[in-house]
Amino acid sequence: MFSQTYITNVTIADVEKQRWIPNQTVIIKDDRIVNIQKSSKIKIPESAIVINGTDKYVLPGLTDAHIHFFQSGGLYTRPDVIDLQKDMPYQKEIDYSHETMEEVLQRYLQNGITNVIDVGTTINFLKQRELFKNNDDVPSIYMTGPLLTTYEPSVYKNLKDDEPFNLVKTVEDGINIVQEQLQYQPDFIKIWYIVGADGLEKEASARKNLPIVKAIIDEAHKNNLKVAVHATQRITAQLAVENGCDFLVHSVDDEILKADFVQLMKKNKTILCPTLIVHGGYVNIFGQTINPSDHELLKADPHQLGSLLDLKHLPDSLLINNYKKMANSKEGVARLSKADSISMANLKILSDSGVLIATGTDAGNIGTLHASSYLAELQTMKKSGMSNWKILQASTINGAKILDKENEFGTVGIGKKANLIILDDNPIEAIENITKIHRVINKGVVFNPDELIKDTPADLAQRQLNAYNFRNIDAFLEPYAEDVEVYNYPDKLLFKGKEAMRKNYSQIFENTPNLHCELLGRIVQGNIVIDQERVQFRDKIVEAVAIYHVENGKIKKVYFIN
Repeated sequence: MFSQTYITNVTIADVEKQRWIPNQTVIIKDDRIVNIQKSSKIKIPESAIVINGTDKYVLPGLTDAHIHFFQSGGLYTRPDVIDLQKDMPYQKEIDYSHETMEEVLQRYLQNGITNVIDVGTTINFLKQRELFKNNDDVPSIYMTGPLLTTYEPSVYKNLKDDEPFNLVKTVEDGINIVQEQLQYQPDFIKIWYIVGADGLEKEASARKNLPIVKAIIDEAHKNNLKVAVHATQRITAQLAVENGCDFLVHSVDDEILKADFVQLMKKNKTILCPTLIVHGGYVNIFGQTINPSDHELLKADPHQLGSLLDLKHLPDSLLINNYKKMANSKEGVARLSKADSISMANLKILSDSGVLIATGTDAGNIGTLHASSYLAELQTMKKSGMSNWKILQASTINGAKILDKENEFGTVGIGKKANLIILDDNPIEAIENITKIHRVINKGVVFNPDELIKDTPADLAQRQLNAYNFRNIDAFLEPYAEDVEVYNYPDKLLFKGKEAMRKNYSQIFENTPNLHCELLGRIVQGNIVIDQERVQFRDKIVEAVAIYHVENGKIKKVYFIN
């Protein structure tokens, strides 16, 4: 049993009524909120854990309603989109995603996300989630099974329990596969409603596959499971909703929605997860125009973020140049711009009409990194015209409603789960304040977000390398100690201290637009990281070795061997 925790003198977000309630004390016992009163009326026992909430804001824990654990967010995670298996075998990518699942979950919690919904996973991940059921330092995990689809990319076939798709050719297949997934206790069923792969135009293709889609939905509902549907065309979305879909997991991006569709969504109480940033993520990576924020450089998996720049040096220049040309072509830019503008316009239409919106990133896709991409999704929702209060609703209570768990979490209330975030600044004034997290409370346990993930020496080396490649001086200096020492090997001191480092590298970043460092090899020995590097520096290529000495969680010394 836990001691009682008191959050005193705090301002509570009432996300349902869109208001702040000041000067409150929230009392937590075990994993529940047991009382909320004005702070002046509360007497705190000596044995209590006390969090001073003065000038702070408490919100329900956030929900990311659309992620994929089987995808890492890095460059090699979708071989059906870009096949780089000669550089990175897909099995290595699968293994990496399993090995880092706990860290991925902790990154979500670090970002205040206490619930994640995986809408398309594998049997092996359904099994693996059982390992985390009783962990306080990870979010609650909700999952579908593999995506049921009438089209399966060939690269995913024959992967057995690592296969993210179940191919459905007939109505009977659909019914049988739903029944087969039941043994793994999925939280709901997911349909990948893809049109055109059969050579038909989109409406004919959608209607051809509709009997299968309807059979899957009906069978899932018979077994008390909701159904999520990937449907990005108006026709597939409409047919899915007409036939009982509970959760549309993408925006319609091919036409502006009309009143009849909006009324259909409202009548059927279908929830929409817009996933606004994922398409642009792919285009920015392939076009080599990625420019991550300071938040991403600090909070993302540094190794997967680093992989997104590999297109600058991988050997298959013909393949890579074709992708770059496609992404940056006049047609490619116009296509993305049109799809994005339609998606955002449709989000505003549906939100203004009272359709429930749930925040989700589609994290795991190339360029949409787990946990750290959440802020960019919120910012894009804001750009669509949603108010900050509606964005908070989409990120809290509406996520709970997807699962019919609004009585358990999603608001700050007596009897609710103690899944909370305490912020230093008001997110209604600026949605970016959602990242200024003082504490995360998950299942009643209080966490300092800065202590949830312990950076390894390799993490620090990779973070500064990422920022170097993006020529971001503040993010570059972040992993270094204030009194860092930089040497030419073995003992020639070049400069000491962050300010000297800032002056030196700022000039390099400002004057070298084509700067790019390729990591050729890395050796980690205890607190020492040895990187073999190839650097594109103006009109020449330089090879060097960098030796990083880490002390007390920061890079204290660097030695360069040229």
